[in-house]
Amino acid sequence: MLNKMSQLKKTALLMALAGAMTSQSVHAANWLMVQGTEKDHQTPRAKVWGFVQAEYQQTDDTKLKAGPYAGKSAAFNQMAPQLDTSQGFNVRRARIGVRGNNFPLDNKVNYFILAEFGNNGITTGGDASQGQLTDASVTLNHIPGARIRAGLFKTPGAEEGLQAIPVFNYVNFTNVTDRLLLERHFDNSTNNAGRSQPVGAFRDTGVQVFDAFRVGDWEHSYAVMLGNGNGLAMTDKDKHQDLYLYASTEKILDNSKGPRRAGLKFFAWMQDGKRTLDDVGTVDRKRSGLGTTYWDGKYRLAAEYITADGMIYGGTKGAGTPDDGATFSVLTDEKASGYYLDLGYRVLPKLELNVRYDMLDSGTEEDANHREFQTTTLGAQYFFNKKTSVRLNYEMRSIDAPDLPAASPVHDILDSIDDRLSAQISLVF
Repeated sequence: MLNKMSQLKKTALLMALAGAMTSQSVHAANWLMVQGTEKDHQTPRAKVWGFVQAEYQQTDDTKLKAGPYAGKSAAFNQMAPQLDTSQGFNVRRARIGVRGNNFPLDNKVNYFILAEFGNNGITTGGDASQGQLTDASVTLNHIPGARIRAGLFKTPGAEEGLQAIPVFNYVNFTNVTDRLLLERHFDNSTNNAGRSQPVGAFRDTGVQVFDAFRVGDWEHSYAVMLGNGNGLAMTDKDKHQDLYLYASTEKILDNSKGPRRAGLKFFAWMQDGKRTLDDVGTVDRKRSGLGTTYWDGKYRLAAEYITADGMIYGGTKGAGTPDDGATFSVLTDEKASGYYLDLGYRVLPKLELNVRYDMLDSGTEEDANHREFQTTTLGAQYFFNKKTSVRLNYEMRSIDAPDLPAASPVHDILDSIDDRLSAQISLVF
């Protein structure tokens, strides 16, 4: 438990949150169609928009109990992205952009531009900037059944990555999404002092053919994308492209409309690509998943199963922090799988209680690499309008190395992980 947080600090934090609580979540939306598909003559040529997410996070900062950094802070107990403090406030996201269509000569062309100014993985790492471009795409809506999007944009894939982050129901991603899908880029497989560029942010530069079709109460969607496989970088790094495939079908309930419609959705996706590391050469990076979401105005459900084959993020040496000299690594030829179960219940029209369990079975090919991550998150979010929201989460976390002998110091290292408290205010403008 968070025994280092005084009762006074807890009370003050909760009072501040209660005074700020105000948004409505998007639930069973078709995220493929949210961007770049505005209807003819119904969207301005330039609409400025954005959002800000400020947060507080805290752990007990339990020191590592074994390993090369014994007695020092553990990376998994520190706040990302700097990993140099276990508690504090942060402007995690601050994005502003412009989108529109209805140009004089062609009203079937949409554009979408967005930049990040917050303190996160996008604005840190090699070649990153405090004002990092995250989206810059054009969508051509001329061909019925085959819209074409080109540029830098979100890749079709897992629900946590594809959905709009201002309406994400939790503060932090699940382990399976964070470690398998939120790609960190490194020059080498081991001994990296830091990332060579910003995190991938579930984005790539390429071209995508996609659309959605309404058949009675059902909406069927598909997407095929070919991208550089280099995240937010605008150019290809190694002449290897990634292939992305996505399909979904959704039962629309009560003839509801818009991004806040009620529905039951099933989806599946895959990504197949390669990465080049200076010390080992070309390695595979394959991901796939399937899942479902449900929302009826009161009850919300989401579940997804994800697999990974090839290159997998390995974290820091001995769970140490960069400030203490620990270096980052990736596993170049491993396998992993994981899932999450997420439940939400609207106890009041403006108050939702959440519980989420997620499990990641990572590095299953070699005993020394094998880790099991488990987290149960208890949460609450309160909604006043469509612009502002507050979320409060408590994460009960554990990591295990099931294939190592009981006497291995790795067990003591992993036992150093703390539970985590987090709170976030999100404002869309």
